[in-house]
Amino acid sequence: MATIKPIFLLADSQLLFWRDEEGNRFLERARKLIEEDAPDHPVRAAYLGASNGDAPEFYELFVGAMEEIGIRDCRHVPASPSPEDLAFLNEADLVLLAGGDVRRGWRAFEASGVKDRLTARYYAGALLIGVSAGAVQLGLRGSDEEGSVAFDTLRLAPFVVDVHDEPSWTRLLRLVPTAGEFARGFGIPSGAGALYHPDYSVEPVRSPLTEVELTENGTRQSLLFPGETQDMAPGDKSGRHRVLSPEEVLEHALRDLGPGEPVSEDSSEDPVN
Repeated sequence: MATIKPIFLLADSQLLFWRDEEGNRFLERARKLIEEDAPDHPVRAAYLGASNGDAPEFYELFVGAMEEIGIRDCRHVPASPSPEDLAFLNEADLVLLAGGDVRRGWRAFEASGVKDRLTARYYAGALLIGVSAGAVQLGLRGSDEEGSVAFDTLRLAPFVVDVHDEPSWTRLLRLVPTAGEFARGFGIPSGAGALYHPDYSVEPVRSPLTEVELTENGTRQSLLFPGETQDMAPGDKSGRHRVLSPEEVLEHALRDLGPGEPVSEDSSEDPVN
């Protein structure tokens, strides 16, 4: 029986090709999670390009990332999918939601029925990866680019997601209050990611996450660092990591925006904004 997998939330395409200090590919974690259920099963990977207008060059980058972890049975499921596309999606072990325009992609998912199929695949044990706009769509709420028009999204991750808007996180601060009482949101900076695990915990990848939380005393911001986890269990409001002042949040964000490491040619072309 297939188990529910962590949801991979990526700010951009960099983590699709990233290796850690020991040379391990980040995406190998996805492959290993899938193989735990069916070690000898050939893995199918579906790519949803509706948010970027189904640009073929971005699908090619996805295929390249899959080849690096030994997955070769891939299919581009477009904004207006054929019956064959939907049949492939219904059996996919890995589904990547590409980036681009959050609202454009979401409208396509609703019109085609892909929205409901994604929820079904998640609970059937498929591994979902959201990149940029795709990461936002996997959370509670999406918006237009300015954050002024908000709408419900897949709600598989029980928090609002925003990406590469550091250090201000303006959209995140606007969206979280629209998600209900005691809502939370995570800002994922450029080049970083987060894993939402089936035990309701959130794991930062590569760089700290900025959390915005609504409390009885107003909005609270904090940082969650790699190596830490945050419990997102229903009803949990403990916030076990240290709460930072706005000045500290800004200081950390500016430090993270420093010289940094060079970006490879693969990651410089971002298939998902």
